[in-house]
Amino acid sequence: MFITKNFTVKELLQFSGRHLIWLSAWAILVTVLYEYTHWEWLSIPWLPLAAIGTAVAFYLGFKNNSAYDRLWEARKIWGAIVNSSRMWGTTVRGFITNQFTDSNISEEELKEIHKKLIYRHIGWLYTLRCQLLVPTSWEHISQSKHYRKVAETYKELWGVGLHDDEVSKEQIELHLPGNEIDRLINNKNTATQIIDQQTQDLKELRSRNLIDDFRHMELQKILNDFYTHQGKAERIKKFPLPRQYGSASFVFVCIFIFLLPFGIVSEFHKLGENVVWLSIPFVVIVGWVFVMMELIGDYSENPFEGLGNDIPMLSLCRTIEIDLKEMLGETDLPPAIEPRGSVLI
Repeated sequence: MFITKNFTVKELLQFSGRHLIWLSAWAILVTVLYEYTHWEWLSIPWLPLAAIGTAVAFYLGFKNNSAYDRLWEARKIWGAIVNSSRMWGTTVRGFITNQFTDSNISEEELKEIHKKLIYRHIGWLYTLRCQLLVPTSWEHISQSKHYRKVAETYKELWGVGLHDDEVSKEQIELHLPGNEIDRLINNKNTATQIIDQQTQDLKELRSRNLIDDFRHMELQKILNDFYTHQGKAERIKKFPLPRQYGSASFVFVCIFIFLLPFGIVSEFHKLGENVVWLSIPFVVIVGWVFVMMELIGDYSENPFEGLGNDIPMLSLCRTIEIDLKEMLGETDLPPAIEPRGSVLI
């Protein structure tokens, strides 16, 4: 997630600077041909071009709104995970007691039960994050050589720590019980099985009367909420922005930019001798604006892709981890995740 108020010129050039090269080359080529060959047929009326540009702008607005909806929904899902996680921690500590048992267990054993359930939940958080970062076939990293190379560059610039580091694996091994790691990790959907293991532990606690029926149902309700949150996140991850919308905008922008210099060059030619050369920077500026609109939507529609536009899942996982460990009375807490440059991961 980008956290600075405005992008710097350097960041804008890193994101879209390479497009200025071919935009400039195309504008110069058309202008040179028009000026030195005197081929009048190279010009097209401005009115139909303006109509095309307006239509493309509306279409890009629709696509960007849809992409933003996916991004904002993903953030709301992780906000709900934060809230439910805090509820889980405080409810586990408050509900699992000796109140209903015939023979009390020690405070140390109670604390171990609390720790096991809370630590396993922290393991679930990092597991879910790890699963959501697995590339899908429509994400940029899975495309042809050019798109993949660009995506890898963006990961290096803004997606650091999202794929190549060992943070998630380390945290999973740290928080899951040692006798469960191999069994849970080898499942196709580890996060799902971790919650199921929590349910089995609640069942055992009920059989020992460490919780009554009401407390059992309330704790299970929170686990069901985690399933709901996970399912919503997986829906965004595994169902792309419909490609008939996502791909068509790219085609429309290409058509508009292809026609753009043919419409602008003739308009500047009417202003006087040598003024036609001013059409070049205007073509580049207008073309760059449309390219930026396309890129913003394109790189925002997948909020779990591992790039700078992502939901800061690592930071949220760490925030929850700190909160839950403080509930357990621990003082040796991990540091909060700090932004790297202008990006919080």
